[in-house]
Amino acid sequence: MSKGCILVVDDDRLILGTLSEGLQSAGYEVLGAGSGEEALMLVAQQTPDIALLDIRMEGMSGIELGSILFRRFAVPFLFLSAFGDEEIVRQAAEHGALGFLVKPLQVSQIIPAIEAARTRASEIVGLRTARDQLTAALEGARETSMAVGVLMERRRLNRDEAFHALRRSSRSQRRRIHVVAAELLDALEKVDLPGGGRERDEPA
Repeated sequence: MSKGCILVVDDDRLILGTLSEGLQSAGYEVLGAGSGEEALMLVAQQTPDIALLDIRMEGMSGIELGSILFRRFAVPFLFLSAFGDEEIVRQAAEHGALGFLVKPLQVSQIIPAIEAARTRASEIVGLRTARDQLTAALEGARETSMAVGVLMERRRLNRDEAFHALRRSSRSQRRRIHVVAAELLDALEKVDLPGGGRERDEPA
């Protein structure tokens, strides 16, 4: 059973072949590419779990490729390089790399880094999901509060009465209260627009 799918991108065919063969022997499915352009064509057909990218390649650089992979396909990545100076490491970190491996490499040495990066990527996805859920909850609470305020003003209700009226409406429609609140606010916004909906009612 495959341990996961890894995209390996290096314009040195010897290194590409060696890494691909070693990772396959270790139980991974490998997508091998000799350029950034070739890598993008592969990823468009199958999304890997993680990518190992040579940082310096002819044409599209590893940095540019990593940015596209993460932004467009949400693929986490590590950089490979024959150079380990501080500037390159800094660039790798700034562009979202989860690791930086210096060539020459042995597969037995990089597997722990790959697994650590995959774990870190899962944690990041979890944190982003939690953040998005919190943002949605806060936005829903804001819309509900605004809708309650509108009902208080227009129906001369106190806060509890307005909230219960909104909740009754959501239950009768079997929809979440913040969805009903958002639609109420949207409808009122359209009505309150200058001339909103009135011109159609006036005789020609």
